[in-house]
This record gives sequence, structure tokens and C-alpha cells, in this order.
Amino acid sequence: MESAATPLEDVQARIAHAAGIAGRKPQDVTLVAISKTHPAKRIVPLLEAGQRVFGENRVQEAQEKWPALKERFGKERYDDLELHLVGQLQSNKADDAVELFDCIHSLDRPSLVKALAKAMEKAGKRVPLFVQVNIGAEEQKGGCAIADLPGLLQQARDADLPVIGLMCVPPLDIEPAPFFALLAKLAADNGLAPEEGGKLSMGMSGDFETAIMLGATHVRVGSALFGARE
Repeated sequence: MESAATPLEDVQARIAHAAGIAGRKPQDVTLVAISKTHPAKRIVPLLEAGQRVFGENRVQEAQEKWPALKERFGKERYDDLELHLVGQLQSNKADDAVELFDCIHSLDRPSLVKALAKAMEKAGKRVPLFVQVNIGAEEQKGGCAIADLPGLLQQARDADLPVIGLMCVPPLDIEPAPFFALLAKLAADNGLAPEEGGKLSMGMSGDFETAIMLGATHVRVGSALFGARE
């Protein structure tokens, strides 16, 4: 059976190479291993190989897998284990999301600003947030419209939410580079550029190297690490 370290080392090497081309440090790019749809038995080898940051799409699925994994691996040398929510979040799941996740990549509307502010106050916990932008103006995708971004950011800041950056998912089957470049520009225009301490969550298995060269600080990689979904 192939070692789980092999795909992990491959992705890490590709991250380092892309960062080098861009004149960046590999450690400035966080690899988020997207473990959605994969059972705990597929996640454990990556944990044992040293991967620390994982992403899930659904609150309920994460609740079924991660409390036990965090109990097992979230201590001693695994004390930096992080779980990120990278999928759409319903407002009525805000309490559960704040309780379980260490970062949320999908703030995209005023109602969720209110729900998350209330949930964080209730939990006494501040969870870093990315605002998801519908970068390709696709009706079927989540994310706030580009025109609505300044207003949503202001609402989040007025609610004292810890917004750390922007996130996007470019349209399929279109060259992603212009969309990554646009997200980086939007971040710069709104005081969230990486040079100013902001973060950019962009790039997946098929395009994360391009995203890194255009400023990604977080890349969300699933199939390159786990293979086909179960």
C-alpha cells in the first residue's frame, strides 16, 4: 500500500517550487487538506505523516468525524491541529461551526455576519473568517457579489468579527489565473493584501501552483492528497 506521505510530500514539494518561482517562502503558504467525504481511516495516515490543517465542507459531516480525531491527535505534538470549514454555512449552523472549527472560509452574506457574531459571543471564542467572493458571478455558487464586498466587509468589521482575508472558487474549465489576480486586487483594495497581513484562500488540486504565484496564502487541496472521493 502506498504511503500517505508520498502524495503529501509531492504536494509540499510543488508548493515549495511555486513559492520559489514567486519569490515567496513555502512556509507562508498553508496547505489545507480537504478531507470532505473521506472517512477517518483515510485521514489518520495524513495526520501521522505530519499534516496539521484540514478542511471540511459540511458541519454535520465534520461533527461525525473530527471530535474523536481531535481527541486522539490534538494533543502533544499535534497541538497545532486545525479544522477549517470551506463549504457553505447555513446561519442556523453558526453555533455548531464556531464550536468545532478553527477557521471559516465562507462568510458571504449579512445574515451570516449576524449569526456568527452572536455565536462567537455565546461561545466566548473568536474564529478567524474569510469572506467568500463569487469571483465568477456564477448564480449556482455561494459567495458575495464583487460589488457587495466593501459593504459586507464593513458590516463584519462593525460586528467586530475577525475577518482575515478573502476566499474564492473560480469557474470550472476556465483559466483560473485572472480570477486569482482579481481576488488579490480586491484584497488589496480592501486592506486585506498579504503584504498588509491579510490572507487569500484560493487554489485547489488542479490549480494551486498558479494560485500561489498570484498570492495565495491558503490552498485547499483534496484529490491530490486523498485520491478519488469515497
